Amino acid sequence: MRDILDPLVAAWREGKTVGLATVVRTFKSAPRDPGASMLVDADGAAVGSVSGGCVESAVYGLATEAIEGAPPALERYGISDDDAYAVGLTCGGILDVFVERVSRTTFPELGEIADDIAAGRPVAVATVIEHVDPARVGLRMVIRPDVSDGTFGSPDADRRIADDVRGLLSGGITATLGYGPDGERLGEGMRVFVNSFAPAPRLIVFGAIDFASALAKLGGFLGYHVTVCDARPVFATSARFPDVDELVVRWPDQYLAEQIEQGSIDERTVLCVLTHDPKFDVPVLKAALRGPRVAYIGAMGSRRTHADRVRRLLAAGLEPAEIDLVHSPIGLDLGARTPEETAVSIAAQMIQLRWGGSGAQLSKESGPIHRAIELPTEATPLVR
Repeated sequence: MRDILDPLVAAWREGKTVGLATVVRTFKSAPRDPGASMLVDADGAAVGSVSGGCVESAVYGLATEAIEGAPPALERYGISDDDAYAVGLTCGGILDVFVERVSRTTFPELGEIADDIAAGRPVAVATVIEHVDPARVGLRMVIRPDVSDGTFGSPDADRRIADDVRGLLSGGITATLGYGPDGERLGEGMRVFVNSFAPAPRLIVFGAIDFASALAKLGGFLGYHVTVCDARPVFATSARFPDVDELVVRWPDQYLAEQIEQGSIDERTVLCVLTHDPKFDVPVLKAALRGPRVAYIGAMGSRRTHADRVRRLLAAGLEPAEIDLVHSPIGLDLGARTPEETAVSIAAQMIQLRWGGSGAQLSKESGPIHRAIELPTEATPLVR
């Protein structure tokens, strides 16, 4: 929903009724991830995409029917090799699309949700997309870290599912969960789509060098909230880093310790140490390795530089198992030479570790391209 949020909220605030189609589950090589949406208004205009063009016309028809009063519907689209004229995905994937009517009456919470997203406050929208009782399809809860609104038709279901949704929200995960009819974790009969809107994950780059400038630009493109930190004001200037979210002139270890103390570092945070100077590297890496779990810690330098860094970290009291968490030399082996190419190498490793990829050429590999997302073990995962 995030990709069409602005036109959706604009129509909602104007009191209009629209049809909203959302990808809620994918298999194999489906072209869009869960959460991708398409909006159709009463005038027939469409915004967004659920499949990159493969099944848009069929979904458009369902969204139009929803505007006219059709009940919420869950449709599955897959490959259509057996019939060249059938609606299907030419890529060979499979996706489930949930189509519903959205207005001030059917979705009164949308304005507050939009305000939360704009302010960077975490919020999740959980919707029943399938149930043995058709009357429950379309029921919705809006779940925040400390409060929830709405109902799934059962107090037990509300409590259990809200707990699971908060687990997904903490990791910014959008997915479909399976339950029994009244929210039983070991059961079948109800599916709930969870659309998580968490603040952007953080990328903190230590060292205001040319490689940092390239990485900061790429981090912003990938959706990270980018901070560049350096103790040297002559390098950490807005002229050199005009597009970052935050530019901090502080000693890296002091800044990181402060962020940890404030609870601003979490398991989605990426830390890239590009200072290439032991008086900066060692203290900030010690703070990072002794701090909360993060998604990635990388440090720039040659193998000789990192070997010296390891000796210094050991002397500073860190254990070998802790130091092994540092990715150095940083990035994947792409043969990178320029700062921009090196930034791609680092970003590629960040993505690989986030989703569990091998880093190998896909053309030389076999098996599924996309990997499953880890979900709370209490709920039955129904993703990919």
